[in-house]
Parts: sequence; structure tokens; C-alpha cells
Amino acid sequence: MFWNLLPAFGGIGLFLVGMLLMTDGLKALAGARLRDILSRFTKTPFTGAVTGAVTTAAIQSSSATTVAAVGFVASGLLTFPQALGIIFGANIGTTMTGWLVALLGFKLDLGQVMLPVVFVGALLALSGRKTVSGLGLALAGFSLIFIGIEQLKSGLDAFRGVVTPADFPPDTLLGRLKLVLIGVLITMVTQSSSAGVATALAALSAGAVNFPQAAALVIGMDVGTTFTAVLATFGGGTMARRTGFAHVIYNVMTGLMAFFLLGPFTSVFVSGAGAGNSLTALVAFHSFFNAIGVALILPFAKPFAKFVEALVPDRGAELTRSLDPLVLGMPEIAVDAANAAVERIVRAEVAHLRSCLGASQPRGTDYGRDNIETAVSEARSYLDKIELSSRSDAELSSIKGMYHILDHLDRLLYRCSQDDRISELPKDPRLKRLASVLITATDGYLKIDDPEKCENTLNRVRRFLRRQRKLRRDLLISDAATDSLPDEVVWSRLDALRWLHRVSYHLWRIRWHLNALEGVPSGHKGGEANDEVA
Repeated sequence: MFWNLLPAFGGIGLFLVGMLLMTDGLKALAGARLRDILSRFTKTPFTGAVTGAVTTAAIQSSSATTVAAVGFVASGLLTFPQALGIIFGANIGTTMTGWLVALLGFKLDLGQVMLPVVFVGALLALSGRKTVSGLGLALAGFSLIFIGIEQLKSGLDAFRGVVTPADFPPDTLLGRLKLVLIGVLITMVTQSSSAGVATALAALSAGAVNFPQAAALVIGMDVGTTFTAVLATFGGGTMARRTGFAHVIYNVMTGLMAFFLLGPFTSVFVSGAGAGNSLTALVAFHSFFNAIGVALILPFAKPFAKFVEALVPDRGAELTRSLDPLVLGMPEIAVDAANAAVERIVRAEVAHLRSCLGASQPRGTDYGRDNIETAVSEARSYLDKIELSSRSDAELSSIKGMYHILDHLDRLLYRCSQDDRISELPKDPRLKRLASVLITATDGYLKIDDPEKCENTLNRVRRFLRRQRKLRRDLLISDAATDSLPDEVVWSRLDALRWLHRVSYHLWRIRWHLNALEGVPSGHKGGEANDEVA
């Protein structure tokens, strides 16, 4: 009997490898389009559910869809209720694999036919071109799925008549609970509900289990996917943990509902469909209870989101909360999350600068020098961890821009610590007026309606302060030469002049790089201006 099991285990292994290859290939083909589609068509929880279902069915990866949703919320592109719609819809999308297996894998013997396709897929995957390689992986994975099903069927066929439904827990309340638990354990071991459903279909096809027993196994497998979701949130940020909790709560509720729907569904199936369509009925039941679960939870998406947020409160520094390690596996999403954090740090540092200059600030906008310094360091470390392919030109350009911004933030933060120069500004009427010009220019950072206008204004202020620095320097040196002012006062005011010009330069360059990240046109072309900032 043990030797007869080996083809079945090998079939499950081939199925899992095929799913991994196909998912990787489809994700490579989707590329940035996955991010664009999910963000563009997710306006409400309902549209999020539809988009999540279609996307997951297309790329055969609920984890990729879920990670993208986490990144969107972390970067501020979506609200948590909208992201919940995507996560709920992904559950429906995963049931499409069952339809593929039932309608093609068991209705047709494709194992031998798919062997040449694996060879073609492998050749394409070795081409070295991103799109062609993705297509090759998808083809090879798709073929391995059916080869694995063929092996699984042949392995379980050896037990036809030997293992019968009587060898499993009976079709009673307690028996169904035991089968649900077995289904949970199968998914925990395989880390794939799709592989579990394929195994249940094979067992049903071989007569080892009857329909109610197979359906109970599938319910357990659907609940068991939450174990994978919880594992994925380990080491993740607040959004990842909220997503994991939401997934667990929703799937347990859906599984409980499916458990009570099993009896009525079985009655309808036995009386109407007949035993010949048991495989189709099983995947229909899987899709049915997931669709019903989504339909019931969507009207309560916002209250459910608040409940999950209360269960999992925010943790970590507010400025870098979007830097979720979970999304590092999807560079496009990780870049968005880093961009959101960098923008928050910029606003916080400008608010800190304004506080240093004595400008009035809304309460809670100045995070303090130490917190900002820590946030800059964390953002830089996060960028270091993003791994890009050689063809990710847009993401590479964005990361370079963020490194430039963080460098200017470091230097600007150092300027904010120069209390001796800042304290000199209000002592001289001219310096005080120049400082007020700088404060007025920073208003655009805290409430930006027109980023291009903001950048142009800062550039004009920077050029103005550069001219004033040269003009006032000559006048102050003349005052020192004629003893109109003490030497130490002259040198202090010269330092304050240089401080104003350097700060304006950093502010302008930060805004310039931010606008470049957002695709906002700029009046200044090219690299750094020839300002002395050392």
C-alpha cells in the first residue's frame, strides 16, 4: 500500500510545483499592471471584491493580491475597507483553480499531452527576456498541474474499492467536524488550498469518499488557508497583521456558514444533479459558499474594518508605519510604500524647521529631531532591502529620487540643529525679513494644492537668498572693516545668511525630487544647481 501512495504524493508535489511556476510566470507577465488594475478599479469594497476575484483568478495567487492590498493601504492609495473587498474577492478567485482541475484535469487525460508543453515552456523560460520567460514559466507550471493530477489519479485509483467512505468519519455532525479538521490539517501541511481541493477531487473520483465527506474536507481546506495568512503576517507591520486577522475571522465565519449549508446543498445535489456530476458539484459548492460569504460581509465592510482595527491597534513610529516588510517581495508595491513614508517624513521635517524658526504650528505636527532622524534612517534601510530586476527602470528611478530626498533631509536636519545661527536671525531686521520669506515659502509643503507652483516658488526663493547672501556679505564685511559692527556679530550674521541660503536650497531640491517622483513637470531641468552648500 505504501508503494501505491508514492505516485499520489508525487502528483501532489508536481501540482504544487506547477502552481508555484504558473503563479510566478503570471505575476511576471502582469508586472506593474497588477498594481494599476487593483488601484484603478477599487473604489468601494464591492468593486474591490470583483477586482480581487478576477485578478486572483487570472494570476492564480491570492497571496500576491493580498500583499498588493496591504501595500496600497500602507501607502495611502486605498482605505482598509476597500482593501478588505480585495481580500474577500481573492477567496472567490482561488476557487477557479478547482474548476480548472475538475473540468480539464479529471474530464480529460491531459498528462501525456502536456509533457511536450513543459519542454516548450522550459525553453521559453531560459530565453532571458522578461515577458517570454514569464510566459514560459506559466506554460510549464500549467502543464505540470495536469501531469501532477494524472499522477494523483493513478495513485489513488489503486485504492479504488480498497478505501471506501466507510473508512472515513461517517456523515454525521461529529463526523463532518472531524473531516473539516482533517481538511484544515491537509492545507496546513501543503500550504495550498488548491492542492487540497485537487486531492479531495481525486479521492471523490476514486470513490474513496462520498460527496458530503469531500465537501466537509473542502470546508476545512478553505479555513486552513488562514494558517498561511497568519504565517505571512509574522514580521509584518500593522496592515499585514490586520489583514491576517481579517482573513482568519472571515474564513472561520464563512466556514461555519458553509458547514450548515452542506446538508441542504447535498440534498439538492443528490436529488437533482446525480452522482455523475459529483466533481463539478464539489467545486460549485466551494465557489458557492465563498460567494455567499462575500455577499453577506460586503455591506458590513466598514464596521468589520473598525472591529479589526480595534483588535490590532497601530504600532511602530507613525512616520514610517507604511514601511511594511510584507510587501518587500513585490518591488512595485514596496516602492509605493517607501514613497508614502518619505513624503510624511518631508512634511514632518518642514514642520520641525518652521518650529525652529518660530512659525506657528498645528499641535502634533512637529515630531522632534530624534524621531525624524530615526525615520530617515528606517526609510533608507527599507530602500536598501528592495530588490529590483535589471529591467525595473521606473522603480529604480524612484528609489534614486528617494535616496536624494533622504540625503537632503539629513543635511536639512543638521541645519535645524545649528541653534547659534538660527538665534541670530531675529536680531537683525534684514535677516528677520529674509527668514519670514523662507517661512512663507514653506507653507506650500504643509498644504500643497499645486506642487509645480510650490517648486517654482522655492526655486525663486533659493535664487533670491543666494543674491542676498552675496549682497549682504559685502555689506557686513564693510561694517566689520569700518568697525560699525563688532567682528563676532558680523561673522555670526554671515553664518546666518549662509544658513538661510543652504536651507532654501535643500527645500527646493527636496520638492524638485518629490515632483519628479509624482511625474510633475518642473521649470528647472537637469541636476543640481551650482549653489555652494558645503
